[in-house]
Amino acid sequence: MCGPKFEYLCARFALAAAMFAAASVPAHAETEQLNAQLSVVSPGSFYKVEDLHFGTIVSSNVAGTVTIAPNGTRTSTGGVTLWGNDHHPAQFAGMKPTAANRPVRMRVGSNSITLTGPGAPMTVGLFRGNTNPATALTTTPRNYQVQQTTNGAFALFVGATLNVNANQAPGTYSGTWTLTLDYQ
Repeated sequence: MCGPKFEYLCARFALAAAMFAAASVPAHAETEQLNAQLSVVSPGSFYKVEDLHFGTIVSSNVAGTVTIAPNGTRTSTGGVTLWGNDHHPAQFAGMKPTAANRPVRMRVGSNSITLTGPGAPMTVGLFRGNTNPATALTTTPRNYQVQQTTNGAFALFVGATLNVNANQAPGTYSGTWTLTLDYQ
């Protein structure tokens, strides 16, 4: 049975400097297998639907940042070039124990995390949710309002900012972070 406090580990990040070439392929039929999923919530529940994914980027000889906003918008600064559309914020689903529009207390396990991979480590920080107030989540528990349905169900989206080093080596980088939610 779900308790009043839940913790989840999540973070994924892909970094790849890639060159794509168009090739002509003869016409033929192929079948692809697809996945389907469903999120079911019950009073007092909270769980991860999707990991935080910064997507594919190209680094340069200038350091920069990549920010994923809670609404999914991705921006960059410095020498970072955004590539493709394979990014998204972390997504959680939950349902308050009561339908009352009461705040939830949230905190992250650390104000910054480290992503590791084939090159130098990178840091991620400034975690932000689609909450009111729209301030950064910190290690100090704070009350937030989440937009919910009349029965208390809600979707929570969390973005963050990644610090990319100059000349970051290509490859996949990953790390973990925790989000703790306490229902009031």
